[in-house]
Amino acid sequence: MSIALPFVVFLLAGAVAAYHRLRLAVWAAIAGSLLLACWLLGANPAATLVAAGLLLLIALPLLLPGIRKPYLTAPLLRFYTRILPPLSETERTALESGTVGFEGQLFSGKPDWRQLLSQPKPELSAEEQAFLDGPCEQLCRMVDDWDITHVRADLPPELWQYIKANKFFGLNIPKEYGGLGFSALMNHKVIQKLASISATVSSTVGVPNSLGPAELLMHYGTDEQKRYYLPRLADGTEVPCFALTGPFAGSDATSIPDYGIVAMGEWGGAQVLGIRLTLNKRYITLAPVATLIGVAFRMYDPDGLLGDNKDIGISLALVPRDTPGLRIGRRHFPLNNPFQNGPVQGEDVFVPLSQLIGGEDYAGRGWQMLMECLSIGRSITLPSTASGGAKAGACVTGAYARIRKQFGLSIGRFEGVEEALARIAGKAYAISALSQATAAAVARGENPAVPSTIAKYHCTQMAREVATDVMDIHGGKGIILGPRNYAGRNWQALPIMITVEGANIMTRSLMIFGQGAILCHPWVMKEMKAAQLQDPVQRLDEFDRNLFGHIGYAISNAVRAFWYGLTWSKFGAAPGDAYTRRFYRKLDRYSAALAVMADTSMLLLGGKLKFKESLSGRLGDVLSQLYICSAMLKRYQDEGCPEGDQPLLAWAFHDAINKIESALSGALRNFPIRPVRWLLWALVFPWGRRATPPSDRLGHRAAALMMTPCDARTRMAQGVFLTPCANNPGGRIDSYLPKVVLAEPVERKFLKALKNSDIEALEFPAQLDEGVREGWISAEERRQLEELRAMTLDAITVDDFESEELRSAGYATLYGRTAARTAA
Repeated sequence: MSIALPFVVFLLAGAVAAYHRLRLAVWAAIAGSLLLACWLLGANPAATLVAAGLLLLIALPLLLPGIRKPYLTAPLLRFYTRILPPLSETERTALESGTVGFEGQLFSGKPDWRQLLSQPKPELSAEEQAFLDGPCEQLCRMVDDWDITHVRADLPPELWQYIKANKFFGLNIPKEYGGLGFSALMNHKVIQKLASISATVSSTVGVPNSLGPAELLMHYGTDEQKRYYLPRLADGTEVPCFALTGPFAGSDATSIPDYGIVAMGEWGGAQVLGIRLTLNKRYITLAPVATLIGVAFRMYDPDGLLGDNKDIGISLALVPRDTPGLRIGRRHFPLNNPFQNGPVQGEDVFVPLSQLIGGEDYAGRGWQMLMECLSIGRSITLPSTASGGAKAGACVTGAYARIRKQFGLSIGRFEGVEEALARIAGKAYAISALSQATAAAVARGENPAVPSTIAKYHCTQMAREVATDVMDIHGGKGIILGPRNYAGRNWQALPIMITVEGANIMTRSLMIFGQGAILCHPWVMKEMKAAQLQDPVQRLDEFDRNLFGHIGYAISNAVRAFWYGLTWSKFGAAPGDAYTRRFYRKLDRYSAALAVMADTSMLLLGGKLKFKESLSGRLGDVLSQLYICSAMLKRYQDEGCPEGDQPLLAWAFHDAINKIESALSGALRNFPIRPVRWLLWALVFPWGRRATPPSDRLGHRAAALMMTPCDARTRMAQGVFLTPCANNPGGRIDSYLPKVVLAEPVERKFLKALKNSDIEALEFPAQLDEGVREGWISAEERRQLEELRAMTLDAITVDDFESEELRSAGYATLYGRTAARTAA
């Protein structure tokens, strides 16, 4: 034992120092003091001297800059420069356009939870709440989604007028320019509420308030452009769209073939310098009704009219609809969700340089402008739409599962249905927390590049899963379309959200970890910038500081990951109350594991990691689930740690942890270097995988909340349109739940007495008459049962039509054209 003791002390000192991230000099002092104590206490002298020699061999070169920099840092800098993956200007712009918030802590391996929990609770102003309760509520009451999606394939004129008159297109436009001047959080709340009644309406309102002319003008427009266009956009005088995507440039927007040539042309009766545009765009929301088209194109100056640069780069311009040469094509029809969407084409479309967004100074800076504004669409519009649909789906489906009975039981009591309802409730809780967290980040003035991709991908993915479970529980009620159907159109609309603002497959496999590994990592971006400095002395000094900071960080994370894995995250300081403290410890563990996996992958794979999309996707899943869990814990704290929400939080949290372990396991099992795979597995999973999906008992508790009037259910319903009215069948069903619950004991009593009687009445009213005469129920209880039957009938009834009613209004015209072509 005396021989091993110095080496054990040496290793323990290093492990403790690494776990607590002590400075190298502090570790050396602690280790030296402990080895001196070993010597004095009689440990084996030779072993103690060998351990002390190891300490000196490691500490002295690292602590002395005169040795460290020329003999360690300089060779590593040369090696790093060779393996550093090249960054295109496009990638560099994307990375530098975003800000880093709490997600950076999740990449650190030791999150500072105070940073998260000290953020102010997201709250609306009194003016914003009044708008949400007033004009937004009224707009929801006016919506007849069946009329929009089937009869008109468009919003009715009165809805268009109401939206414009109440400045729904100017939510974010400052008041000085005629807008409402609301926060990004308010934008989220409005879209969430509208989406709970109609995806078509939420899309129509959401797009002008996300990536589009108004957003770009507010950030980059000239004073003249702002003064002219922003008031007209705010009150709906101008309806905007933004034309980015084309047939040959979808997710790869930097490769757009649309171009503009700098040339002289006529504008307003005078010859001016401008751009002649040739463009072919598709999937452009609001294009069929837009009066002002924002266009992204590559700008060329072959004649040198602006200078020596022939390829100026991606630029953005505003093109009025009536500009000669511009053509707005016929409408696209996206999955029975008929929001206005269509192609835009043009040849030799001349606009003056003054129509460039930001003027001539911003020519060629279009990609940067887009990257800096894309977070609005990804952070707010799509996640908020997903949240509105999921929250409404959870509440209405819970009520329906309580009302709808089979075999004498509410279908929600069957374990199969209960399992699906638990998934709906848990995922709706997660979506709501995630969408609000990213909107709050934008409201704080951040440009959350990584969280926006996380929110876009996971909110829409989970919402699609929720919609599928909603349809399964409703069965025939969900698939028979008509005015009474509140589930089918939402299910049809979900694939649309999956594809826009970057297709989800690419968002997961390329963007989340691809951006996060560089932007959120505490050292990688600093090392990259240091390696590119021109001054050799400054380059060496900066790289030295960041490199050895990174090495210490990597060692610390390896120790922390192993310690938390070895102890099942049972020990360690953590915030939260007695219920949530264990959750924070688990997140500490997986944060360290992510950091270890990210560092190892970047070190050993280098530039090849960019093409390891499966590995990148799995590591992105780990980062995403860590962020989702953080958002849920923040929401739980902001709402006062309500005990009633604990089943929802626990279900969503355990589901996320299971996904984290599954992603880490997949990344490790498929890591391309086998010995490293084995070592990392022992480090990350010393006892093997331990996480499991949420238990059936927990699922039962989560599902029960959605089928019972309670505070947790009320919080789930906040912010969605569940007002019972003629055009909101889901709201009516939701409103029935309290009365249904009160009537259930009476119903059970009546059915039991009826079963044991010899009454021959077959019709329900006659059976009720007999029940009153026999004294089974009172007259008031009879009224309750009649009301219960009426509510149940309203909940389960579906629509039917004459065949002619289901034919498109343009059917005869279309059929006639087809017949004529066939005859020809």
